[in-house]
Amino acid sequence: MQFDSASGLTPRVALNTAAITTNTTTNGVIIDTQGYNALTLILTMGARTDGTFTPNVQHGDDPALADAATVDATDLVGTPALAVLNTANSVKKIGYVGNKRYVRLQQVSTSVTSGATVGATAILGRPSVGPAA
Repeated sequence: MQFDSASGLTPRVALNTAAITTNTTTNGVIIDTQGYNALTLILTMGARTDGTFTPNVQHGDDPALADAATVDATDLVGTPALAVLNTANSVKKIGYVGNKRYVRLQQVSTSVTSGATVGATAILGRPSVGPAA
């Protein structure tokens, strides 16, 4: 292998890994995309007893996402339906191609009695100035 992709990528925590044990919407960390031209969200599930965990991606231009809106399907690569976590020890992805500066992942959990451990990582790519930090 001759090429390195690490110097073109910056990982960020998108959703702190934790057990979710109720039907709820769990907000992730707000990701600032300034200086990057690509964003992929990597969703992970560890142990699972029950429940379905559906991603919802929000974006806006306010740093606190006071203007948060659900991202249109045209601004996603993949769909929330394809990125549903419902199997233990699984990984899914969804890409963001919108033009808002701030992005946040939410996990919407349903049919939860005991729950599962879920988390997510944001991979910022194609930095305007490289190499990435």
